Amino acid sequence: MKLTMGPIPFHWNNETRVDFYARLADESPVDTIYMGEVICSKREPFFRPLQEEVVARLERGGKTVVMSSLTEVMLKRERKMMSEICDISAREIEINNSSGLTQISGKKHRIGPMMNVYNEATMGYLAGQGATHFSLPVELPATSTRLLAQAAGELGVGVEVQVFGRASVAISARCYHARAHNRIKDNCLFVCEKDPDGMALKTLDDKDFLTINGIQTLSHSYVNLLAEIDDLAQMGVTHCRLLPHSQDMIVVANVFRGVMDGKLDVEEGQHRLKELDIPAPFSNGFWYGKAGHLNIDLSMT
Repeated sequence: MKLTMGPIPFHWNNETRVDFYARLADESPVDTIYMGEVICSKREPFFRPLQEEVVARLERGGKTVVMSSLTEVMLKRERKMMSEICDISAREIEINNSSGLTQISGKKHRIGPMMNVYNEATMGYLAGQGATHFSLPVELPATSTRLLAQAAGELGVGVEVQVFGRASVAISARCYHARAHNRIKDNCLFVCEKDPDGMALKTLDDKDFLTINGIQTLSHSYVNLLAEIDDLAQMGVTHCRLLPHSQDMIVVANVFRGVMDGKLDVEEGQHRLKELDIPAPFSNGFWYGKAGHLNIDLSMT
């Protein structure tokens, strides 16, 4: 299996982004890196002037770069962004909104995790339109993943599963980040930049519940499928995705690559992940068809 790094979902400043990608280029065992603004079109112009230079460095480091599209397309500028990304011919494109399907139909492309490919018929139809790779929704259980991985093998397309990072659970037309700071979406002053891993959302009795990232709602817990790596491989999953966070993602990547290659046992890998002091629990509930926030340890059953 190959190891991938998903697009940065948060509003990191340019210095942080450049440093992050430089380390990925020079130090990480990641094979493929997804890049592009997937959450808020207002954020996109900040990094655009540096993007080609960063992509070139990643490619010099032997990485495959895939350009990811917006998840939500509503405004004229967002339609323009989708058209522009679909016109890129030098690199693969990951589509995260159905508005891009008609524009890219017939050309090879990837389907992102926001596209909700839940069954073999959908996968087969999209593959017939040019899709060569599918990143499955994070909420899919193992039973569904197994069926889709089998279908992908028969179709000759790649299939990818998120194995680390907060799970995306909803996208809204409203910006919760702006609303929480008594601002409107069009005059948010990019307040989301204050929260490099998202803003904590608590219940009325002050318990951690979810995480807010602009218009996106994420889980509070971090998905961690390190213990399920062998199962993923046996099912025929071809790629494992890490979602970027402010913790040391090079350590995370090395842990997952080590377990994938059989050079590191799961117990030691879990210990190294815990040493990162991630400010949230791990979870794998979706994988077992349970509530997503749960962390199920089969060795304890």
